[in-house]
Amino acid sequence: MIIFGLMSGLTVLASQFWGKQDLASINRCMGFAMYAGLLISSLAALVLFCFPHQVLFLVTDNTALVEMGAPYLKIVGLSYIFNSVSSVYVGMQRSAENPSLGMKVFACSMLLNTFLNYCLIFGNFGAPALGITGAALATLASRVVEFLIVVLYALACRRIPLMPKLLFRPGRDTARSFLHYATPVLINESMWGLGTTMMTAILGHMAASADMLAAYTIMGNIDKFTTVSCFGLAGAAAVILGKAIGEGTSKDRVYSLGWCLLLVSLLLGGALAVCLALALPLVFIPYLYPLFSLSELATEAAVTLCVVYLVLLPLKSFDITNMTGVLRAGGDVRAATLIDLGPLWLVAVPLAAVTALVLNAPLPLICLGIYSENIVKTPLGIWRLRSRKWINDVTDVSIE
Repeated sequence: MIIFGLMSGLTVLASQFWGKQDLASINRCMGFAMYAGLLISSLAALVLFCFPHQVLFLVTDNTALVEMGAPYLKIVGLSYIFNSVSSVYVGMQRSAENPSLGMKVFACSMLLNTFLNYCLIFGNFGAPALGITGAALATLASRVVEFLIVVLYALACRRIPLMPKLLFRPGRDTARSFLHYATPVLINESMWGLGTTMMTAILGHMAASADMLAAYTIMGNIDKFTTVSCFGLAGAAAVILGKAIGEGTSKDRVYSLGWCLLLVSLLLGGALAVCLALALPLVFIPYLYPLFSLSELATEAAVTLCVVYLVLLPLKSFDITNMTGVLRAGGDVRAATLIDLGPLWLVAVPLAAVTALVLNAPLPLICLGIYSENIVKTPLGIWRLRSRKWINDVTDVSIE
């Protein structure tokens, strides 16, 4: 989440500087993002290497799991250092209308990681069978290769050539600008993660907690698989709008372009909802849910969650593009954070707690409470969008 926050802050600035073709300022922004990423990832790696048992005891009190997981953490923490640098560079290239680089780099990394896991966990192709330690080594090796690919590409890239003096000495103005736009995103992502954890805690305190948690976990994976295209569209929207603002496009034109992209996101959400509506009776109920040996109540909860989710999916897709794409592209990160977190913490979490733990409400009402944030978030987002206050040229003051 921290690296994602850094990349989002970089996107706000780099996409607009790309519109101005200000390559020097892009190098400065990338340099600060890399310094921040290296600092945070190095601290994380140090803590995981020195205190793996203590970190795992924060997650579980199962001593056997802690003993098995500690060697993994000691090794995998090092991979965060390499991943932070490659992610920042890929984020910069994505902001400069080169999204294919990230797709290629991370595809290579994922395939190599999968292959090395197969070799080092089980001892295939003559490799030693290292079990959990092998999984950690596979992740580390794939991240190192990912890093090397990015370094070689960066050295050869003439589209945005590296400027070492600016990259390694980005300056205080760059730091202030970057922190101004990245900090709200970091807060947003952290509080969002805590909010989803609260939902899990609420369901975990219900009478039928095991069944509800099983259904919620399955639905969470369906949600991730479904919304990946929504986040992809939001990322594209951020780059398109950021470049337009940086080029000096009129506010009316940017406003119309934002609405156009949001209409596409609404249609995308509708199409995904139709796919889920077809998959539920044809795939999920007869084939997917039985794989998890769900009880009758857990199956009912999973079906109900899916129905409520797909009904609200067009709004969810709209909100994702509006919050993480449109508003952030215009530098309106604080308003985006408030609109994103307010409905979650002030509506969805309390409503889920009251319906599930106090009223013992029917299952459909509990599910509606869990996903109710988008009902509130959408009109708030439209209100902010219509104000046009989100359209800001964040490059007005040159970074020195």
